[in-house]
Amino acid sequence: MPTRIGTAETGGTFFTQALALKSVLDADGALAPVEVRETPGASVGNAELLDAGAIDFGFMAANWVARATGGKPPFARPIALRTIAPMNVGPLFFIVRADSALASVDDLAARRVVFGPQKSGMAEHAGVILGALGIAGAVPVHLDFAAGAAAVESGAADAQLQCPIPNRVMTELCRRTAVRVLPYGPGRLERVLAAVPFYRRCVMPAGAIPGLALDLPQIGVLNVLVAHARLGDDRAAAMARAIVAHAAALERLNPLFGGLGRLCATFGADGVPGLHSGAARAYGAPGPAL
Repeated sequence: MPTRIGTAETGGTFFTQALALKSVLDADGALAPVEVRETPGASVGNAELLDAGAIDFGFMAANWVARATGGKPPFARPIALRTIAPMNVGPLFFIVRADSALASVDDLAARRVVFGPQKSGMAEHAGVILGALGIAGAVPVHLDFAAGAAAVESGAADAQLQCPIPNRVMTELCRRTAVRVLPYGPGRLERVLAAVPFYRRCVMPAGAIPGLALDLPQIGVLNVLVAHARLGDDRAAAMARAIVAHAAALERLNPLFGGLGRLCATFGADGVPGLHSGAARAYGAPGPAL
């Protein structure tokens, strides 16, 4: 029976990370063969697929795990998810065309902003960030990453919330047109971090995209691999062990996994809420606490 991993849209952060994970898991053999499945709804969609038993593991942003287990909107009821392993901490960032008059995130008020597909994780992030900043009147444009990037390029949208790089959409967009990352004004990034506990401060380094000359502080979110509580301990432990054992290989295969070894080294000891009992066994950590 294959190991089914839910991701996001083809070419997105989760999808490309899952391809690298499949590569090391197929070579490792403990969970082979591995199937990578596109999930247009990303985090939310993966939670629902796990609940339905349609996938075995799914990529999710950590904030969605808490909402799913608590049965908070957009989830109609609690879903018994358990965390398996960290995947990365990466920046979420707003882009505009290089010739745009918009100078900072605060300028997004009353502008057409690509949030991502309706009910997607990215759409939720866009609303949370702008809401924490008190930015009113932004007009949500619900398109996937590729269509959203094309809308910014053509001028049909003023800005787009992008997922961590490198990702195929940003790479292709930067080849076609010059874009900029919007910075946060003084104290504004700190306001979001104070209001939203599941975000982290991270930096887009100079040169991360063409034209980015200086390191730019941005919002970062912890992404994790999760499973349903019904998943057997042996399979959960096998996945956790494989990720720890092959962290360096994953970092080489996909830059999005940068720092995975450091994340894994402390993950089990960090008191992760809802850590799967099988994964806890692999990390030598206590069992789940919800």
